[in-house]
Amino acid sequence: MIVFSCICANENELSMDVMTTISKELNRGCSNQNYTPGTIDWSPIIWVNRSLPLWGLQVSVALISLFETLLLSYLSYKGNIWEQILRIPFLLEIINAVPFIITIFWPVLRNLFIPVFLNCWLAKHALENMINDLHRAIQRTQSAMFNQVLILISTLLCLIFTCICGIQHLERAGNRLTLFDSLYFCIVTFSTVGFGDVTPKIWPSKLLVVIMICVALVVLPIQFEQLAYLWMERQKSGGNYSRHRAQTEKHVVLCVSSLKIDLLMDFLNEFYAHPRLQDYYVVILCPTEMDAQVRRVLQIPMWSQRVIYLQGSALKDQDLLRAKMDDAEACFILSSRCEVDRTAADHQTILRAWAVKDFAPNCPLYVQILKPENKFHIKFADHVVCEEEFKYAMLALNCICPATSTLITLLVHTSRGQTAPWEAFRQLTGTKQTSSRESQQSPEQWQKMYGRCSGNEVYHINLEESTFFAEYEGKSFTYASFHAHKKFGVCLIGVRKEDNKNILLNPGPRYIMSSTDICFYINITKEENSAFKNQEKHRKRHESKLSYHGASRLPVHSIIASMGTVAIDLQDTGCRTSSGPTLALPSEGGKEGRRPSIAPVLEVADSSSLQTCDLLSDQSEDETTPSDDEVSAGLEYAKGYPPYSPYIGSSPTFCHLLHEKVPFCCLRLDKGCQHNYYEDAKAYGFKNKLIIVAAETAGNGLYNFIVPLRAYYRPKKELNPIVLLLDNPLDDLLRCGVTFAANMVVVDKESTMSAEEDYMADAKTIVNVQTLFRLFSSLSIITELTHPANMRFMQFRAKDCYSLALSKLEKKEREKGSNLAFMFRLPFAAGRVFSISMLDTLLYQSFVKDYMISITRLLLGLDTTPGSGFLCSMKITEEDLWIRTYARLYQKLCSSTGDIPIGVYRTESQKLTTSESQISISVEEWEDTKDTREHFNYRSNHRNSTSSDQSDHPLLRRKSMQWARRLSRRVPRHSGKTAEKISQQRMNLYRRSERQELAELVKNRMKHLGLSPAGYDEMNDHQNTLSYILINPSPDTRLELNDIVYLIRPDPLAYVPNTAPSRKDSFCNTVGQDTREETQL
Repeated sequence: MIVFSCICANENELSMDVMTTISKELNRGCSNQNYTPGTIDWSPIIWVNRSLPLWGLQVSVALISLFETLLLSYLSYKGNIWEQILRIPFLLEIINAVPFIITIFWPVLRNLFIPVFLNCWLAKHALENMINDLHRAIQRTQSAMFNQVLILISTLLCLIFTCICGIQHLERAGNRLTLFDSLYFCIVTFSTVGFGDVTPKIWPSKLLVVIMICVALVVLPIQFEQLAYLWMERQKSGGNYSRHRAQTEKHVVLCVSSLKIDLLMDFLNEFYAHPRLQDYYVVILCPTEMDAQVRRVLQIPMWSQRVIYLQGSALKDQDLLRAKMDDAEACFILSSRCEVDRTAADHQTILRAWAVKDFAPNCPLYVQILKPENKFHIKFADHVVCEEEFKYAMLALNCICPATSTLITLLVHTSRGQTAPWEAFRQLTGTKQTSSRESQQSPEQWQKMYGRCSGNEVYHINLEESTFFAEYEGKSFTYASFHAHKKFGVCLIGVRKEDNKNILLNPGPRYIMSSTDICFYINITKEENSAFKNQEKHRKRHESKLSYHGASRLPVHSIIASMGTVAIDLQDTGCRTSSGPTLALPSEGGKEGRRPSIAPVLEVADSSSLQTCDLLSDQSEDETTPSDDEVSAGLEYAKGYPPYSPYIGSSPTFCHLLHEKVPFCCLRLDKGCQHNYYEDAKAYGFKNKLIIVAAETAGNGLYNFIVPLRAYYRPKKELNPIVLLLDNPLDDLLRCGVTFAANMVVVDKESTMSAEEDYMADAKTIVNVQTLFRLFSSLSIITELTHPANMRFMQFRAKDCYSLALSKLEKKEREKGSNLAFMFRLPFAAGRVFSISMLDTLLYQSFVKDYMISITRLLLGLDTTPGSGFLCSMKITEEDLWIRTYARLYQKLCSSTGDIPIGVYRTESQKLTTSESQISISVEEWEDTKDTREHFNYRSNHRNSTSSDQSDHPLLRRKSMQWARRLSRRVPRHSGKTAEKISQQRMNLYRRSERQELAELVKNRMKHLGLSPAGYDEMNDHQNTLSYILINPSPDTRLELNDIVYLIRPDPLAYVPNTAPSRKDSFCNTVGQDTREETQL
């Protein structure tokens, strides 16, 4: 040890002498400021001035680093030593560590330059390993983007740092750049700017710059390519919804199989139509890649800040975690209705609902299902909308209550209104009413009324907190509904008790309002948005304390109805015994010139009068005395529950039933059997008109079409025969009685709901319906379409100026941002076309109004609650015009039958010019006119025409007749009766219009099939009329002839006295009990 120390001391003295000599040389080189180009002093490059402490520290680090590298290489050895040696980290470690270890044994080389700055690449490699180990430890799997960004930044920094240190060291023998000058030169060079104020002077520096640029051109593009790939994949998948945002902000999740632009816009427009949802985020979870249209929409600033698209599956917990489903306010799961196999689409929806419920049990679920038989699988969901249930029930009610589909669609849509106060109400109460902005600039009066009333929606409020209804505590429901409409223009339609979940629509005059009741009403805006004058509130409170002590002490607002005086006769309080919703003119007792009086709506219903007003009494009498035809036919009807349920989860409905089941062979209308020999509808001799349903298959959903048409509250004499048409060639249409049918319902076919081109799924349905419209113009056709945008093709008339004007109006409304731009199309306004996608908003609106699905199901008859009313209609006849206004009608119905009117369906005549197809053209005019003039006249008439079709005056037929006339002139003239006969036939051919030709075609085909053409009316059509709906119109609205009023009628069973049942009633009860037991099973 002593000898080793002496040797080391001598070596140290020698090394000190060498270091002194080298230092002098370095100082001499450093003091030389004048550099001569072409000469390089290599000593500053090879030797550096390294102090002893610094050398000792570098040697210690080199020993530790080299030992660690050798140990890791040994542990990771797998039989190939060259694989370990030729690794870049190992080579860098050898270059930077071994020279320092050599200097331990050779002190002369302690000042030798060693590129220690290359250790930055080893640090980069160690950082990557550390980050990977960290992510592995914390179980973080979505870190590819973070790792790639980290690698790119570290690579770029290492390149710049290596270049800076290399240039600065090599230039010690040249221009002697400072460290900052080297940094400046590298940044300018790598940014491809190259100012040229700082440049390397010697060739080693220039060579290093070339090498570093080549390395950068190879390494950086690879890193950027990987980063761009990960970024594109991230854009496709959508990344993650941060946990911090999920806990501090509110969001909902939308799960769909494939996202279409129409579905997305319907959801966003309806969801964000509510003011309190403006701060919500929408996270879309979809397994498919976002298409171009959706991408463009989500880049709009209005949506880009609030809508987040995530590509993933709801069946993966990992994707549900990305969407932060456990923190979501709600989850909307929608089925893909454009799938060919709708059952498979339902199965996917069911699995998604189960997966979400398993992952986030407390997240409210809003599920859309297609098939009713699959509904019971998701009964645990908070809100469920079954498409086929609503569709068939709505189409059925369209047959007995016209335009029910339009009524429901307008009620479940949020219409963004503008302030447009009703002048009378503003003067009376100071309320600020908002009406829909749709069509407010239209010159057509019906469009203004229709657009304004379309803004009505269903709202709710607690009675004790309400300004509209608080004063009616302890009063009857009908009294509260009538007076609230009279004073405020709101239509009270239902209530719900605090301790009960069931909603009651029009529970009737026997229901007494309680302070804890929740009131449901129809109005332009909810009560919280209405502005009242303070002095008006005090006046109402004062007047509410007044009671009825005679006509002289009645409050003013009880004597004067809104928008018109209503004379109330207190003596006329008896209930009329007339059957049905008749508005018979009351006797005036010789008082000429006096306005007919209407009985007042009582605060508390009179029990005796209610028993005489039993709505079932008339029907009971009708049933107890069957007609002779029914007796001879052996038809006996009863009321009860259907003995069999077509699917699990169907709501049992009290309806008309036969005592005995009809044999299956008798259900075929076009084929006779051993029980009857009829082969067409005409032979059956039905008293009421038919309802024809054209569908692809007889699915379970048809149960919901039949039940509303056979409900117990419908009089037996008004029941329409239902014909199911599974194929629709002309012969089958004629056999099933299309010529004398009341309505024909064309259901959208499942096999055509999917098409390669957007909106082409309805092509076959539209063309078939257009054919029916042309052949049977008097037939009322109700059509279901897949896409609402295609309703513009229904009853298409290319040269109808009015339809073209409506098309321009629709475009303007769409540009204004209206959610119901299609509402002014005549087929939709009249209720002749419907798309189930219009009801998607029902599910979205349930997030704010959790009662909307229940109210809609009650209106459509899908659910029945004891004590709840039902939707029906009545027609205004000439005998009913004495009522005059909607306010008086409201009072008349409330005081007599307890019905609550909610709207009016009005039909008006279009003032159109006579169609060219109805103009007869004589043969003499044709023969006296030249061909060129004929063509000019045709084109002139063609431009000025308001014809409904392009082919009302077919040019080809005219040209063919001209050709026939020329040909006839060339042949010899026939004499006598032959020429006269030909002339007569030719005249008849000229005079026939296209409609007459179609009528002749249908009649000839009916004769060929052995059917009687009697009753086929080809000229009675709806082409010159327009129909529309007025929801909750203003009280001063004048009633017109043939107006149809929508009513919510009280439950007739609620008024049946508890007396001993008759034999037939007991039978009905027995059937009902048996059915309930079978339904529960």
